[in-house]
Amino acid sequence: MTETHLHAPPNGETEPRGDLCTRTIAMPADTNANGDIFGGWLLSQMDIGGGVFASKIAKSRTVTVAIDAMNFRKAVYVGDLVSVHATLVRVGRTSITVHIEAWVLRRKEMQSILVTDGNFTYVSIDEQGHPQVIQRDGMPIAT
Repeated sequence: MTETHLHAPPNGETEPRGDLCTRTIAMPADTNANGDIFGGWLLSQMDIGGGVFASKIAKSRTVTVAIDAMNFRKAVYVGDLVSVHATLVRVGRTSITVHIEAWVLRRKEMQSILVTDGNFTYVSIDEQGHPQVIQRDGMPIAT
């Protein structure tokens, strides 16, 4: 039996997969002392995009509970246009796992570059911040 893992696409992947969730430009304020964009800044952009995607599915607020299988492939530079794309991996009783890809379009280039990807898990919460069952079309999702 072969086991299937949803990790980064092969390096030959040339186009983002999934829904476009956010797009922003990397700015000088987002750099470290070496002038490179902080990995933490990029991670936060991915988390924002994944949260938008998960909330649409859950039709509620969601919170991040786990980040797995992160692949930091290439650097992000000031001026890069960063796009975050999300693909649904799994919907559980109260949680949603999303594969998130961050792609950049660099100045004077025509081809997007995959810079980072990973799996993020979100939990659907109610107004009091407690986990709640995810509903689909008015019905709870079967476990």
